[in-house]
Amino acid sequence: MLPPSTEEPASFTHDQLRQAQKMDAIGKLTGGVAHDFNNLLQVISGNLQLLASDVAGNPRAERRLANAMAGVNRGTKLAAQLLAFGRRQPLAPKVVNIGRFVRDMDDLLRRTLGEEIEVETVVAGGLWNTLVDPGNVENALLNLAINARDAMEGRGRLTIEAGNALLDASYASAHGDLRAGQYVMIAVTDTGSGIAPEIIEQVFEPFFTTKPEGQGTGLGLSMVYGFVKQSGGHVKIYSEPGHGTTVKIYLPRSTQSEDRVVDIEEDHPRGGDETILVVEDDDAVRDTVVAMLGDLGYRVLKARDAQSALSIVESGIAVDLLFTDVVMPGALRSPELARKAAERQPGIAVLFTSGYTENAIVHGGRLDEGVELLSKPYSRDQLARRVRHLLADRARKAAVADGLSHVAVVPEKALRVLVVEDDALIRMSITEMLESRGHIAFEAGDGNEALRLHGAQPIDVLLADVGLPGMNGVEVAEKLRETQPDLPVLYATGDHTANGVQRDDRTAIIVKPYGVADLMDAIGRIAGR
Repeated sequence: MLPPSTEEPASFTHDQLRQAQKMDAIGKLTGGVAHDFNNLLQVISGNLQLLASDVAGNPRAERRLANAMAGVNRGTKLAAQLLAFGRRQPLAPKVVNIGRFVRDMDDLLRRTLGEEIEVETVVAGGLWNTLVDPGNVENALLNLAINARDAMEGRGRLTIEAGNALLDASYASAHGDLRAGQYVMIAVTDTGSGIAPEIIEQVFEPFFTTKPEGQGTGLGLSMVYGFVKQSGGHVKIYSEPGHGTTVKIYLPRSTQSEDRVVDIEEDHPRGGDETILVVEDDDAVRDTVVAMLGDLGYRVLKARDAQSALSIVESGIAVDLLFTDVVMPGALRSPELARKAAERQPGIAVLFTSGYTENAIVHGGRLDEGVELLSKPYSRDQLARRVRHLLADRARKAAVADGLSHVAVVPEKALRVLVVEDDALIRMSITEMLESRGHIAFEAGDGNEALRLHGAQPIDVLLADVGLPGMNGVEVAEKLRETQPDLPVLYATGDHTANGVQRDDRTAIIVKPYGVADLMDAIGRIAGR
């Protein structure tokens, strides 16, 4: 157990409060800038992708198009850093083991830093899990490593340590918004030039950099600071001129089992012929999105504000999916539009989009329960995939509500699989795996929803995450087997152990991450297919 630092006074000083208020004000400013910037990127990106089919077969035009898209991608990363500092990015946290994560990044860091930088990783035994967005952890470590490389002028030693830490009440009180408790600590130490005491408090401010003009955005450490704070954590920097720098990141401990990412084999996303209502106040963005959806075969309606969109919904025109920007002008806000649309047309699918959510659908750094968000800028494939998934999910829910079994349209060997997984992205991936092999998937985010779905139509297989919140996967299976004793059950878990699971001919475990072949093999064994 690593002890906390005791260098600071035991109270939140006036200077610290002023600095915190300053950082919050800058964060709000950068969030607004990022929103406008992402709208511009969406227009450029969307039109470039629509142009791709027009220039196919022209190598020079294709090369120029690729260069333009590379510029868009760089702009996207810049906007993401602005949102990260402003604590305005929608996080997708998962329970991860940082030790495994650091070891998995070892090769990437060595390639990024070059042969002259010696990289050492030290992971303490018995490391706790933490609930954090994996993509942002990777970005944070890369930013810290690149800063360290520059400070060492391309030659030296970089040490990354991971261990458990307890931040006590006296330490927490010296840092205002920090809670005392158990944390997972990541320390990144370099042997570089160090940071002068007079500027060390400025290093997390956006656009502050000690590098020559043109050699850095000054957003790397700002991104780290914002992401860690939004995750409920803490950042501390120690440095001495001429003796190097250590940046310590503290992330709150999670007592849940690791939720490892599921790999999925995907074909090219397809379109459809459903009706989609696009609500977007920016004319250029709206026209681009309408063109992209039309290119995918959808019937597209459009509105420039929430009130106009509601008028379309109330007119009686059937809308399958509402695709609306989060930040809209006018008295009617997008979440309220979605609620009213669902009242007028029950079962309508809703997909939000934004470059900056402005706390409308994100609270505590996370998306509100049940909310689907596609962050700007997005690609044509990302749009197609998300829209198709939501429309397919809408069709499944409609079938359940109508009591339809789909027997007549299901392939002979198709199975009805009830997927119980609280992580929406993993649930979506599993569903796509099953559907790619001709099976029918019914999705449930928790045990209670699983019980309701099981009572509405026949289920051939239960696929349940072991570590569900509330009623866990084992308890869900026991409940379902009270009325269907021979129900085949496949438990998904992040490790090889699953407490309370008794394996037999009708019960098996599959370890995340897994692919389509692994999933089909496991289901085949317990379902006799």
